[in-house]
Amino acid sequence: MTIDVGDKAPDFSASTDGGGTVSLKTFKGQRVVLYFYPKDMTPGCTTEACAFRDAHPDFAKLDAKIVGVSKDSVARHDKFKEKYDLPFSLIADEDGTICEAYDVWQEKKNYGKTYMGIVRSTFLIDEKGKIAAVWRNLRVKGHVEKVLEEVQKL
Repeated sequence: MTIDVGDKAPDFSASTDGGGTVSLKTFKGQRVVLYFYPKDMTPGCTTEACAFRDAHPDFAKLDAKIVGVSKDSVARHDKFKEKYDLPFSLIADEDGTICEAYDVWQEKKNYGKTYMGIVRSTFLIDEKGKIAAVWRNLRVKGHVEKVLEEVQKL
């Protein structure tokens, strides 16, 4: 099932870094930038996380919460957050439930190999829990700026 603009965002409840839990309902009445990335501590994922970190004050001024999602463990997220001083929650979707609900767990190809993995994607969810914008299979460079522009339009 593909999630698209105007759809109700699939709800979730999951473990986060620091031993916490979060659900979409936690953010009721707020804008949410839900971004999916393949793996902590890898070059592209680190660049993306740090870009969101650097723009965090701009998102906060617009009452937009940033939440990262990968299949990494809570322990790995804790290390990633500490190393790069990330000021937002990272969801440990170890069983892939959230990735599947947002249709980001897909077949990928790299260097002639085919495998299943997270397709780098971002979903902007409005205050009513509806999908306001979607970016799939995105390029990291310039992405955070595009997301911020969309948040400013809401």
